[in-house]
Order: sequence, then C-alpha cells, then structure tokens
Amino acid sequence: MQYLLYPLFALFYFQATPGILKPAHWSHRIEKVNDTQYKLIYEVKLDHDWGTYSQYQDNPDSPVMPIEFNYEDSSNIRFIGRTEESGHIKKIYDSVFETEVVKIIESASFTQLVEIIDPQKPITGYKNGQVCNSERCIMDDYDFTFQVASATNTGQVSSEANTTTSTDNDHTIDQSISSLQTSYSTVKSTCTTEEKQISQSHLLTFFFGFLGGLLALLTPCVFPLIPLTVSYFTKSSKDRASGIRNGILYGLSIIAIYVGIGLLITSLFGATALNDLSTNWLANLIFFVVFVVFALSFFGYYEITLPSSWSTKTDALGRNGSMIGIFFMAFTLAIVSFSCTGPIIGTALVQSATSTIGPAIVMFGFALALALPFGLFAAFPAWLQSLPKSGSWMNSVKVVLGFLELALALKFLSVSDMTSHWGFLRYELFMGLWILLFAGMSAYLLGWIRFPHDSPLKKKTPLRWAFAGLSLAWTLYLCTGFFTNQKTHSYQSLSLLSGLAPPAYYNFFKPQQIGDLNLKQRFPSYSKCANNLDCFKDYTEGVTYAKEIGKPVLLDFTGYGCVNCRKTEENIWIDEMVWSKLKNDFVLVSLYCDDETPLDQLTYSISTSKKLRNIGNKWEDFQIVNFQQNSQPLYVPIDPFDQEILVPARGYHSSITEYQQFLNCAQQTFKSKATGSLGQN
Repeated sequence: MQYLLYPLFALFYFQATPGILKPAHWSHRIEKVNDTQYKLIYEVKLDHDWGTYSQYQDNPDSPVMPIEFNYEDSSNIRFIGRTEESGHIKKIYDSVFETEVVKIIESASFTQLVEIIDPQKPITGYKNGQVCNSERCIMDDYDFTFQVASATNTGQVSSEANTTTSTDNDHTIDQSISSLQTSYSTVKSTCTTEEKQISQSHLLTFFFGFLGGLLALLTPCVFPLIPLTVSYFTKSSKDRASGIRNGILYGLSIIAIYVGIGLLITSLFGATALNDLSTNWLANLIFFVVFVVFALSFFGYYEITLPSSWSTKTDALGRNGSMIGIFFMAFTLAIVSFSCTGPIIGTALVQSATSTIGPAIVMFGFALALALPFGLFAAFPAWLQSLPKSGSWMNSVKVVLGFLELALALKFLSVSDMTSHWGFLRYELFMGLWILLFAGMSAYLLGWIRFPHDSPLKKKTPLRWAFAGLSLAWTLYLCTGFFTNQKTHSYQSLSLLSGLAPPAYYNFFKPQQIGDLNLKQRFPSYSKCANNLDCFKDYTEGVTYAKEIGKPVLLDFTGYGCVNCRKTEENIWIDEMVWSKLKNDFVLVSLYCDDETPLDQLTYSISTSKKLRNIGNKWEDFQIVNFQQNSQPLYVPIDPFDQEILVPARGYHSSITEYQQFLNCAQQTFKSKATGSLGQN
C-alpha cells in the first residue's frame, strides 16, 4: 500500500525557483524571395511548461500581453499581408482573467513577407511580449537586425545573443541602488516561514475525491453491498486470516480500478486536452447539460445504468475465488453502482482536469473512501452489526446529491457565460440561483417537498434535523454574499465559493471607485489598485510618500497580464487581515513590468545594456538590476528611510496564512529598526 501512496503524495510538494529566467529562446533569419521581396522569419522555442501569447487574440480586450513585432524604421519596408504564425498554437479559457486566450507552447515560427526599397539598409526592431507558466510571468523582449544585402534563398540566421550599445548622444539610466542590492542578498529573518510548502491544489483534489467516495458509500447502489460482500468473504474463506486478506485485496482492487480509470483518461486525452475541456466554453456548456441530466436522475425521474450484460459477465468471472476473481468482483461493484457513482465521479474528474495528475489523484481519493469499509469490515466482521439498516434515507441522500449537482451545473454555465461574453449569469443571478437551490434542499429535508421515489415523511430524525439546519445555515451564509464590502465597494465575496461563483466585480449594479484626488495631484502615479487599495506606480513617489507618513513600503512587481498576480490579489489580498495591513500599515508600490506606455525617450540601461522603450521595460530593468529576478509576482518589503529590505522577498504561493506571517514579520522588523532594538545588529 505504501508504494501506491508514495508516488501520489510525492507530487504534492514544490519549491519556487528564483533568479533570472529565460524560458523563451528566439532566433531570426531573412530569406530572399526575389529581387525586391523577402521573408522575415522569427522562431521561438519555449521551455517545458512555459507559454507565450499569440499576436491574434479573439478578444480585443484580452488582458494578456500578446507578441508584437515593432520596426524602428518602416519607411524602407512595405509589408505584404500580416505576420503569419505556425506551430503549437491553441485556444484555452483562462479562469483567472475569465476570457479565452490564444496561447503558444513548445515552439512556433512567424513569417512576414515584405518588399524592400533599399536592400543596403538593415532592418532593425524589437519584439515584445510575455511568457508565463503556472507560477510566474516574465516580460520577453528581443531585439533583431536583418542584413538585407546578405540575404539568400536559404536565409541568414541570427540568434538571440544580440547586445545593445549606446552612443554618447543616447539617454542612459542607472537604476541600481546599492542598499537594495546588498540587503537583498544578506537579509535574514527568524519570523518568516520556509518557501517550500504542500501543494494545496493536489491535497484539495484528493480530499474532493475522498469526500465523493464517502457520499457514494451512502447511496442505495453501494451501501447495501457492504454487508453482502463482506459476508461472502467471511463465509467463503477458510479462516479469518484469509477472509481479511480477501477483503483487503478487494479494497486494493477497487483502488486499482478507479486510479487506472483516472490514468487512462489522462493518457487518452492528455493533460492539456483535459485542461482545455475544463475551460472551453462549449465543453462547459455540455457539462452543464450533463450535470442537469445527472441531477434529474438523482431526483428519481429516471435511472442511468450501464448495460446489464457487462455486470453479468464480470460477476461470472468474479466467482472463482482467486485473486483475479476478487478483482472482477470489484469491477462488478464499479459497474453495478454506476447509476449512483457515475455523477459523483464525473463531477470529480471535471474539477480535477486542470492538473496533469488530477484525474489519478481524485480517483485515488474516491476509491480509497469506497474501499476502506470493505477492508475494515472484512477484518472486523462484528462491526457489521453497527451499520444502520438500508431504507428510505438512502434515497434522501441521492436527492441531496441532486441539488448539489444542479449547483455545480451552474458553475459550468458560469464559465461558458464569461468565456463567451454573454454577460447574463453575473454574480447577482448566480448567487440568487444558489440561494434558491439550497433553500429548496432545506425544504426537502424538512419534508415540505417530495420527489418520485420518496415516501411520506412521518417522522424527522435528529440527523435529518441536523442536516436541514446545516442546509438552512448554508443558505443564510450565501445571503451574506449580497452584503457590500466596504473595502472594495463591491459585493462581499465569499471565500468558501472561491472558484465556484463568478468574481464579485463581475456584476450588474456595483461600479468601481476612484482614488484620492489630492494625492493624485501630488503624485501622478497614485491610483486605486486591486481591492480598492491605494497604490503608487512609481518607486520614487512611493518611497517619498512612505517617508512622509513613516510606514514601510511593500514593493509589488506585477503585470496586467500576470495570472498569479491576479490570484494573489483576488484570493489573498482580499483576506481581512491582509487587506487591513496593506491599507493601514504599508505603502503599496505596484510596478507593472508589462506597462506599454512609452517613455519620453528611448533609454539605455547602464547595468543591463538594454533598450528601455516603455514603462514596463523600466521596471523590469529595475527588478533585474536590484533583485536579480525577472519574474512576477515578486513582493519585497522595504524600509523607505535607508532603502533596505526588511525580510526575504517572496513570489507566488497560495497560502493566506504565510502571507499574513510575511507582512507581520516585515512590520515587526520595521518597528524594531525604528526603535533601535536591533542596534547591535
């Protein structure tokens, strides 16, 4: 058993990789077509798990930063058609930005047909864009020069090792700050936590599957089989030891079958295809219909079953008593119980499809919960006497699951709505429908409404009253989602519905707020950032203001198209304690490394020897020079008086608790420095 568990749980761990990243490797060449026409060809190879964004996004308001080729002197060029793309290009739905994006993975090439007026003049320019993986994003700029006069029919290739030099007439900038550089490499803190942590997404996937297995045990398709199967093992076995062995083998067979199904699904469709299915608008619309069909089945209007010949065949193979026979008995359970377990498994698989090993993990959790009773009761058959008797309560479990299926169906419809920009299933309507569904569940548990297979409810047991109370409490909790969040001036987003309900800002009636006009006059970069927080978008302005009010700076290297920046803002910064500290105890300085606003003039970085054309280039250069990193997000707490780093910087992690500790530690260190308690240090 330990060898089955180890490879799954070993995948629950990860560690961030800091430093200068270069996951996109570019080259370019020029090919001669005839005396006046040439092909400008660009090629990129991307490291594993990294992707960039196509020039041509279906949504003109897409928040991602697409590839863009810019030519510094186009007077010598006449462009023929658009820049054509080929390679590994796919359309996916981004759940953070709630829109479809066209993404490039592995490799691609770009071809632009041009007509050259004077072949003696070189073609110079640059490409900009963004490269992201599941943890971080970086800006990806690339300068190119084509020597037209030397072009042949096979092309002249240049690599990405181009260097930029400045002349005496060029504007230069040196953004290095020695105190930042020194403290970044030497800062230590005893009150921060380790960067390494358990991947919560995989643990939640396992828990979700395990919970589904427990629910499946309580259905009328599975629960009555527990005493029948265990009794068969104990009666047909020669002694108690063999009965226990057979029960354990039966449980392991259940695990092997369901995990095998999860691995088979991944191998057949591939992790990428599964993720596309889980985010594609049409697939989600189909899931919505399927889940409604499942829900009506649970309500008792019809039954979904696999062909009876399948169970007959596997049951015959399972009666020989051998290990193979025990395996086929487990297979018979999977087939016979499909009408109850199918909808639960389907829900779990769809929810887990965004991870490479998600289907295997969720099926392992499901199968483990399903298999445990058979192994335990085989080892301790006397426990069978403590099992409750089968009865109408099991049908009530199915109906409750039906309500849950309808609620989850709305989640898939919501994805389709946001992806296709229909705009009808916004926050208010979604939450209202959920409130109605769980109010209906409460009414059902109290016996006020019935479904086809229900008999009249003569007596309400304490357990039924308890579940009715929980359902009613959950309904009231959902109602609090319509309260106004005084921080964001939008609706009170409910943390327990994160990833299920549309974001609170996707609503009908709550417009966004504006910032302090007096601060805006003094500091042009001041604005309102995520969650209605005050922020500055210029380092010098932010530090100046922080000195005035005597607060530490939280430097936030971010990007408009940075996925994990949005995750941090929507899932961590919204936390009451985190939001309060960012609002009251820090000066937030958000430096957008993908801001395409042009600088007043082309600038050369003395430290990195790169051309800085826009504000994003400037802040990326600032990050590289002082912190030796080029990925976003990066959060750096700074003392504005001596411009030293207070505690070690951190990238993206999903733990709210760790972020709270991170801010507490930075604030504590700042106060200690201010009072001189660290004097000897």
